[in-house]
Amino acid sequence: MSEQLTIALSKGRIYKETLPLLKHAGIEPLDDPETSRKLILDTNHDDIKLVIIRATDVPTYVQYGAADIGVAGKDVLMEHGGEGLYEPLDLKIAQCKMMIAGPEGATVPEGRLRICTKYVNVARRYFAEQGKQVEIIKLYGSMELGPIVGLSDFIVDLVDTGNTLKANGLAPLEHMAEISSRLIVNKASMKMKHARVKALIDRIGEAVN
Repeated sequence: MSEQLTIALSKGRIYKETLPLLKHAGIEPLDDPETSRKLILDTNHDDIKLVIIRATDVPTYVQYGAADIGVAGKDVLMEHGGEGLYEPLDLKIAQCKMMIAGPEGATVPEGRLRICTKYVNVARRYFAEQGKQVEIIKLYGSMELGPIVGLSDFIVDLVDTGNTLKANGLAPLEHMAEISSRLIVNKASMKMKHARVKALIDRIGEAVN
């Protein structure tokens, strides 16, 4: 009996865009997470399971070895800090940009700023590196409201098309990072299950290229 491999994925765009990469590596789920209530999906291999969790939890599951491998956005990894993880592959999927956004035509001034974001650690590091004083307000949804209702001067968020910003009279002002989904691997799994994990990374890497 070969050892079990557990792969952590999040529902939605990342899941859909990871499926063809897994398929290239010969792994296909037997259930669809959109219709199944199961949180652990069987695959066409008895010894490979997929766990379906919130995007922000993927690095935590992989860090603590509850999953051997995961797929997480670079934004989530930057916020998490990437402890105990290898990041061997940029999967080049779910691509977007992390930006500072605010009222159209504004510039990010010196002096104390208020920022709304769910990326508290990322924003804090970024502004600290620039020597800017910021007060960070954590929000979980609709960042765009922050500057409109006067809660904050600017927001830090992911921008894909920019249409939501535009519809709310805001614009991307400063580019912080290019974001895409990455394959991450638990450090102990990389050692203990090296041959299997390495083979999977190689197959997925082929599919990306």
